[in-house]
Amino acid sequence: MSAYFPAFLDLRGRRCLVVGGGEIGERKARALRECGARVVVVSPAVTPGLAALAAAGAVELRPRRFRKADTRGATLVIAATGDAVVDGAAQAAARRRRALVNVVDRPAQCDFILPSVLRRGALQIAVSTGGESPALAREIRKRLERLVGPEYAGLVARVGAARRRARAAAPTAAARLAAGERVVRLALAGRAG
Repeated sequence: MSAYFPAFLDLRGRRCLVVGGGEIGERKARALRECGARVVVVSPAVTPGLAALAAAGAVELRPRRFRKADTRGATLVIAATGDAVVDGAAQAAARRRRALVNVVDRPAQCDFILPSVLRRGALQIAVSTGGESPALAREIRKRLERLVGPEYAGLVARVGAARRRARAAAPTAAARLAAGERVVRLALAGRAG
């Protein structure tokens, strides 16, 4: 039985802290930014990509070592320095502030783990091994990419619009539920457009 509760978080406008400016920190900062989070990166050195994001105003960069106060106001903290002492300090400070924390490659220290995600427009398929093998999760996601192609982005948009129309015409909650399910069945059978 998994100890993790699968969820998709709405981080739009929320302050998220990334401690570490290497390739992993950059990848996490970009992913948070894509979700609309207000991203703060703390690191004495950063990748050229993170420097460019900061120069463009896409992330806030604090070019120095981590301080406990950096976690103030953060909804979510990702510790990605690879230094056990710094990552541990970030974890402890985040927990004191009741922020959710992820320490990269140390699932036992995490409040949440990050899955490997296949994105096709609004469709997101998350694959997790509960921290047991992130490489396996990535490989499964890659295999799913061959089954769930780019055309699914359009399918999701069309089904969403059709669902809204069908539900708007339904007089009761049960009829709205049935209308939404009917739209999906037709779309997957190849009859909706």
